[in-house]
Amino acid sequence: MIKHLTLDDLAVRRGGRLLFEGLKLNLAAGQAAALVGRNGAGKTSLLRAIAGLVELEGGRIGFGELEPAEARAQHVHFVGHQDGLKTGRTAREELVFWSRWLGAGEAEALDAAEALELTPLLDLEVRRLSAGQRRRLALARLLATPRALWLLDEPMSPLDAGWRARFGELMARHLADGGLIVAAVHDPLPVPAQSLDVGAAEPVQ
Repeated sequence: MIKHLTLDDLAVRRGGRLLFEGLKLNLAAGQAAALVGRNGAGKTSLLRAIAGLVELEGGRIGFGELEPAEARAQHVHFVGHQDGLKTGRTAREELVFWSRWLGAGEAEALDAAEALELTPLLDLEVRRLSAGQRRRLALARLLATPRALWLLDEPMSPLDAGWRARFGELMARHLADGGLIVAAVHDPLPVPAQSLDVGAAEPVQ
């Protein structure tokens, strides 16, 4: 289980442009960090770098005592701004697929659906779900396959006020159980969090 996340002097370049450099973060079990900054500052790229999907220009990402490959394969969830769902599948097929891919089974998938009030929607094709329902379906994998580090890109943007509050409760429970959260946001997170301003300084080109 990941007990610490450390970003040490991180720099990321995308499309020939240096997005940021010198970023630092030290996160322990039970803590959250909110990534803030202007559009295009690199918040999504930072999340993808932590997940191992973007190569670093400089710096180091540490996962405590775990090797990065093991940490990312077994202990990290990444939910992007796009839900990443196949619209032609039913909600049940999509949730079960992702749950099995991440190491859980159908029973855990159905329990997650129940927790997020998705059970009546499971036989509908994903394309027939509202934006908020699709987001809840994407977030259900966090519950179906528990992992320590949640990397979330604008996780609550399509959710209404009620579901934002409910997801805030799930985030608080995850932190209370020793989990960690790093989320790119425009609005404040509903849990106590460090704030890391990705666009605080214009990087040197």
